[in-house]
Amino acid sequence: MGAASRPELADQLWHSFVGTTPHAARIRELLVARGELVHHDHVAVRTLAAPEIGMDAIGRRLEAGGFRPRERYRFEEAHLGARYWQHDDPNAPKVFVVELDLAALSAGAQAILERLIAQVPEGFGARPDLPWAGRPWTPTYADYQALLPESEHAARVAALGIGADRFALDVGALITFPDLDALVAFLVEHAFRVDVRGERAVIRPEPIQVRFADTTARIPSGSYELAARLTPRARPPRDYAVSVAK
Repeated sequence: MGAASRPELADQLWHSFVGTTPHAARIRELLVARGELVHHDHVAVRTLAAPEIGMDAIGRRLEAGGFRPRERYRFEEAHLGARYWQHDDPNAPKVFVVELDLAALSAGAQAILERLIAQVPEGFGARPDLPWAGRPWTPTYADYQALLPESEHAARVAALGIGADRFALDVGALITFPDLDALVAFLVEHAFRVDVRGERAVIRPEPIQVRFADTTARIPSGSYELAARLTPRARPPRDYAVSVAK
C-alpha cells in the first residue's frame, strides 16, 4: 500500500479520531445536515519518543503525503515535544505530532512504557498508516491506572496507541453560525456539554469502552475543540502550549 495522499490522510486521521471520540462524528453529522462544509484547523496525534513510533517516524509518513514540517515546540512541565506539519492545500488541517519523553518520567512509568514498546513489531515505523496505526501492544488496566497520575499523555497512548486524539473545528469557516456562542448554543440544544474557554470551546469527553489485557474499562474519549478564530500562523494545541523550542 502506498503513502496516503492529502485527502486520504486527513480522512484516515478523522476516522481514527471518531473511533475514540464518537461524539465528534455526531457533531459533524448535525453540521452537515444543516448545510455546513466542516473544516478543521488542526489535529493532534499523540505518541511516545521511541524509534519506530516517535515524532520523526510519523513525520516521514506525513511528508510522504505531501505535508511539510514546520515549527518545533517543547513543553517541559509535561515532558512533551511537538512539531506540526502543514500541507499546501489550505483545506488540509495542520497536523501536530506530540511525543512524550520517557526519560523524564519515574522509573516505574518508564518500565511500563518500555515493556509496551518492546511489543512493537519490527518494521512498524515504516507502515504508511503509522499516524493512525492504533495500539501495537496490549496493556493491562493496571498499567493505565499507574501511568495516569503521572502523565495523562502516557496513559492515553498506552491505552489507545498511536492516532488522532484531538481535532479542532474551524468555527470561522462555518456559514450558518455568526460566532462561537451561536454554535455552542446549538450544540447545547442537542444535549452536548460544552466548556467555553475564551476564543475556543471544548466538548466534554464521553466515556468509551477500551479492552485491556485483563479487563474492559471505560476511559475518557478524545477531545473535540471548537476554535473561534483561524489564524494564518499555526498554533500548538493550547492544552500543550508552554514554550517554543529554539
